[in-house]
Amino acid sequence: MKNSLLVKILLLVILVLVVIGGIYIYEDKYGGKDNANKDPIAIDDLVKITDKSDLIRVTEPIPNSVIKSSFNIKGQARGTWFFEASFPIKLVDANGKQIGTAIAKATSDWMTENFVPFEAQMEFTAPKLAEGSAPQVATGTLIFQKDNPSGLPVNDDELRMPIKFDLSAPAQQTVLLYYYSPSKDQDGTANLMCSKQGLVPVQRKIDITKTPIQDTVKLLLKGELTSAEKAQGITTEYPLQGFELKAASLNSGVLTLTFADPYNKSGGGSCRIGILWSQISETAKQFAGVVSVKPWPEELFQP
Repeated sequence: MKNSLLVKILLLVILVLVVIGGIYIYEDKYGGKDNANKDPIAIDDLVKITDKSDLIRVTEPIPNSVIKSSFNIKGQARGTWFFEASFPIKLVDANGKQIGTAIAKATSDWMTENFVPFEAQMEFTAPKLAEGSAPQVATGTLIFQKDNPSGLPVNDDELRMPIKFDLSAPAQQTVLLYYYSPSKDQDGTANLMCSKQGLVPVQRKIDITKTPIQDTVKLLLKGELTSAEKAQGITTEYPLQGFELKAASLNSGVLTLTFADPYNKSGGGSCRIGILWSQISETAKQFAGVVSVKPWPEELFQP
């Protein structure tokens, strides 16, 4: 009886060992293959989404946003991402073709390991739509490259951001906005001359419309200077409270600009109003056919 019980126990132990061994062999033979197939995918996915936020952070544009042919770029990057206060940015389309470049400029001291704010403006030429085709949105990638003066691959790094651009967006043109730099408007004894000599043009993009003069002057009156332009000493008093362009009329070379100025912000001392008006008139004169510019009502820009 005892021998029979021992035999049964022994057979049960052997059966358990066989089952465990079979499971081990199966996992080693087949489970390993599954893991081998899965691991590269997981690693590849990890590489694609590697977090660079400890090195560079972009606040404008945001991932997958739609950009026009001229757009601003803002963010922060470690000082080690820069060289001589700058680093390159490029835009490629879905096929990897480069369609735009820009140089990001640090807006504060870059010689630090801390985060440094940067700004850039990029222009690119999107592919043209075939006549009669429906509006389309294409994809691309914005690439923020660590500046690497050594040229050594080990020092390369980049942040890739998916982006979209609207192929049906209106065509644009480059215009000049004239603002003011006091340092460029001084005589030999550093006295302010309040002259056109201090005017400085900055480039902007506007949509091509039937009213380019009005569109450009309205953009000027917003007074939107970049941090880089301000760092160069360029200034403006615009925007003025309540002051806005209402109409424009060109007749025999004379451009009449009609403004609303409910708070009389265009008045003041002769130096101030001279500079304010010069910014408007020089901006308007860049357009063909404009010989002279006058404000309406006539009492505007009077001391």
